[in-house]
Amino acid sequence: MKRTWVLGSALLLTAGLAACGGRQDAATTDAGGDVTCEVANDTRIGIATGNATGVYFALGNAYAEQLGATGGKVKATASETGASVQNIQQLVAGSFGLAFSLADTAADAVNGTSSFTEKQPIAAISRIHTNYTQVLVRKGAGITDVAGMRGKRVSTGSPKSGTEVIANRLLTAAGLDPAKDVSGQKLDLTKTVDGMKEGTIDAMFWSGGLPTPGVTDLLTTAGGQVDFLDITPLLPEMQKINPVYEEGTIPAATYRTADDVKTIVVPNLLLVRNDLDANVACVLTKTLFDRKPQLEQANAAAKEISLDTARKTEPVPLHRGAVKALDDLNAPK
Repeated sequence: MKRTWVLGSALLLTAGLAACGGRQDAATTDAGGDVTCEVANDTRIGIATGNATGVYFALGNAYAEQLGATGGKVKATASETGASVQNIQQLVAGSFGLAFSLADTAADAVNGTSSFTEKQPIAAISRIHTNYTQVLVRKGAGITDVAGMRGKRVSTGSPKSGTEVIANRLLTAAGLDPAKDVSGQKLDLTKTVDGMKEGTIDAMFWSGGLPTPGVTDLLTTAGGQVDFLDITPLLPEMQKINPVYEEGTIPAATYRTADDVKTIVVPNLLLVRNDLDANVACVLTKTLFDRKPQLEQANAAAKEISLDTARKTEPVPLHRGAVKALDDLNAPK
């Protein structure tokens, strides 16, 4: 089946097609049968990542590069997106063949809850790194906890992103109505960081791996003007929504802060449609682990990618092609 991948805008489409030599073969649907992990035809996968200064974008581009470096039939092009919710929507629509997503958003998708009105036909190829909820406030704003954001200018992340989902849930857990009690700014990370520097935003939410380049920029250039919030008092309420939320720590060395920062964490998944050609899914999964050292060079968050946790994607099912790859790689069951 021939298809020109829609990459979200005319500019990205043009650039993507130029980079891959024009129109390419899209991955076919799963025909059943044995999984050999061999792909006979040239196949191009579009990868939905996230904001340009986030970890998804860094790892997605590195992953696409490493798929090309294997010399096999599967190639990829990574694109900037709004992240998790949008990624799943466009994955299901066929605009992309692979998508990064927060595990809580992916769980909503397979259950047909929250941002999704019906169950989505997705599967995982692996659990990957952990996202850390990074909540920062301007020191002059007088905010000491999430409840203190009432009446403040707050960036909740890009529309239809996993960050927006978590931000709204945290605000609600703190007793606030995200639509009424804060001046919500639905901005991508780059614009959010600019707003924090300029003083046009009082507080920001970001869910990303460590280190997130945009947050590094903020702490490097305006570290004396902002503080992290400890949001772990809201963890019990968050776990009522989804038990995938856990307590975590942002080490002081990550952004050269004075102390470690307690926060709430959630794992990330790499998603495909559940009817993707199983051999393509197998190649994607094997490449993720075979090329892990190269991914670590792109961003340190890739160090968390592990065969020990690769299968831990519940309630999102593993694609059968990924199961074959993880079996071959002796990943623990």
